[in-house]
Amino acid sequence: MIQLSRTSILFPVVIIGFMFGCCNSLQFDLQSGHTKCIAEDIKINSMTVGKYHVVNPHDGAPLPDTHKITVRVTSPLGNSYHIAERVESGQFAFTSMESGDYMTCIWTEDHKPPVTLTIEFEWKTGVSAKNWNTVAKKGSIDAMELELKNLMDTVSSIHDEMFYLRDREHEMQELNKSTNSKMFWFSFTSLFVCLSVAGLQFWHLKHFFERKKLL
Repeated sequence: MIQLSRTSILFPVVIIGFMFGCCNSLQFDLQSGHTKCIAEDIKINSMTVGKYHVVNPHDGAPLPDTHKITVRVTSPLGNSYHIAERVESGQFAFTSMESGDYMTCIWTEDHKPPVTLTIEFEWKTGVSAKNWNTVAKKGSIDAMELELKNLMDTVSSIHDEMFYLRDREHEMQELNKSTNSKMFWFSFTSLFVCLSVAGLQFWHLKHFFERKKLL
């Protein structure tokens, strides 16, 4: 079970390429008993691939048993797309069925004394997730046709990204309108309550002074 109080969220991998998908590669340290999560904003029907491995602190020697990690990839709605328990390395690939922030969380068991692991992680989405060189070898595609296919896929990705950004902009505009409307009615209600309380206080003080024959 992931302890939220011990989870640190990393957001260094949001968008590196503009409208061309993204390719994110990083290396980070993870102390035993802790969790680190990487978030990636992925639109629907986008291909995404990732791979990870624990760096061996002693070249040529077997990886210590303490250097095992558990990895889980979840969608914005909490659906699991990949999970691996107590592994040294692994990879995942899928086509997104939801739009939003996908999370890859990596954690280790608690050890005494604490152990620090170095992890290399790579995450590709969109056009960068497709290995066109492999496609060319399998299909005997010449260089020009390969380049055209790559450009067509890039244009398609830009087209889809533009519609995705337009939809997100529309959602934000609707949210702003809703927020402004709620703030207006909240301010109006607050002003009405304040004026009502002031009026009741004035009425109470007037009748109080009249009963005391001070007015």
